[in-house]
Amino acid sequence: MDRLAQTFARCKAEGRPAFVSYVCAGDPDVETSKAVLLSLAQNGADVLEVGVPFSDPLADGLTNQLASQRALEGGMTYDGLLDVLRAVRAGTDKPIVLYCYYNLLFSFGLDSYCAKVREAGADGLLVLDCPPEEADELIAASKKHGLANIFIVAPTTPPARISLIAKHASGFIYYVSREGVTGERSELAANLSSAVAEIRKHTSLPICVGFGVSTAAHVQAIAKVADGVVVGSALVNVVAAHKDKKDEAAAAIGAKVRELLAK
Repeated sequence: MDRLAQTFARCKAEGRPAFVSYVCAGDPDVETSKAVLLSLAQNGADVLEVGVPFSDPLADGLTNQLASQRALEGGMTYDGLLDVLRAVRAGTDKPIVLYCYYNLLFSFGLDSYCAKVREAGADGLLVLDCPPEEADELIAASKKHGLANIFIVAPTTPPARISLIAKHASGFIYYVSREGVTGERSELAANLSSAVAEIRKHTSLPICVGFGVSTAAHVQAIAKVADGVVVGSALVNVVAAHKDKKDEAAAAIGAKVRELLAK
């Protein structure tokens, strides 16, 4: 059983959802990024979703766009990403999922990219702009190198297409609970329970809910219906707040996770 499957099985046995954290690799610099990711793992994150900095992050709201910009301006590169992955993998056995855009993989070569990130410690890929209808080469390269392919289901996805997505997905299904881009929200979508129930008709994979999850109350509400909860912008904002006091970033991000997990 791979790390993702083991993690979701363990969380289910413990009667709780997996906590999936998102931050951008290299934000605000490589060494701080390593410390932040390890702090997430040490303070309650079950799965580490790691953003790969990109100049045109079309699925991201302003918070995550600025995180990518800080990382790129700080000199983040593909080799820097591999450095971050290796350091995090050496410090934790928590699963690592890369949140990325297809052009990055395509430009390096799918097989080479998948091989190198797997060797560095990644467990899965969430490629935002590669739908399953166009993902044959990506899925083949991922399977060859032991990487899960996580696909997104949106509130507007019809049942027939949920079935298609589920057929090609592995690792887990990421349910985007709101239309639009990433970002903190004051309230969760009202139809979460029915939306997750519809997805369950088409797959036995774990279902994680993200986009707009910002508070402990949000986490607790999602815990009642899903197998995992994804928090991104609320954590990235902590990193942003410490971009000029980097030595405090890891402790601050750990405290934020504990706050989000408080009951």
